Amino acid sequence: MGILIRIAIVEDEVKVQKQLGGYIKKYEEEREECFEVFFFKDGDEIVEDYRGVYDIIFLDIQMKRMDGMSAAEKIREMDTEVIIIFITNMANYAIRGYAVDAMDFVLKPIHYFAFSEELKKALSRLALRKKNYLLIPVENGVVRLEAANVLYIESISRRLIVHGKKEEYTIKGTLKELEEKLKEQYFFRCNNCYLVNLAYVEEVTQNIVQVGDHQLQISRPRKKAFMNALADYVGGVIK
Repeated sequence: MGILIRIAIVEDEVKVQKQLGGYIKKYEEEREECFEVFFFKDGDEIVEDYRGVYDIIFLDIQMKRMDGMSAAEKIREMDTEVIIIFITNMANYAIRGYAVDAMDFVLKPIHYFAFSEELKKALSRLALRKKNYLLIPVENGVVRLEAANVLYIESISRRLIVHGKKEEYTIKGTLKELEEKLKEQYFFRCNNCYLVNLAYVEEVTQNIVQVGDHQLQISRPRKKAFMNALADYVGGVIK
């Protein structure tokens, strides 16, 4: 069996919910995949207390309380990475999906072949990413931040500040825990307080490393190992 993939189906027609659930089960058996499926009857149900734990969302566009497009806009505010595939009976509605970075759409009535092709495409996209995510608690739920969009992580008084490309987040935890989680994502410590994404290192001058717009101190005991890690990363990228 493969890695567990979490799929949400947001559909107000019970018949279509059951149909898609059956299609996913069939695909799982045929391809030896491993899915966990969550069902929602309307857009407001998935948006309320949204948790960024889904890999793929099949989202009906026309629903009674909150239409799929509005739900997708809300979801994108909290989760920029989840794959969204619209379900619709009118192709012109789906064109608006580009505004919320939807991967594609499936037309009703839904046939297994068309659905399975979209699911296969979504799984291929997930496999190509091979990325780690940080689940960050925020006031209205959880943000799933792609590790590749993190410049560096700073440890201050038992708190971690995650410096992202667009925003900063403060979370509980230890630098050691994230260092272990991100060890294959080209993150390396330049001192006891900073875990740096080597992809964003612009230059090193004496004991200062430039990470984006930030200048961080390199400690003397860690400098050799840090420079070796940076050289390995740069060499790997150039190759």
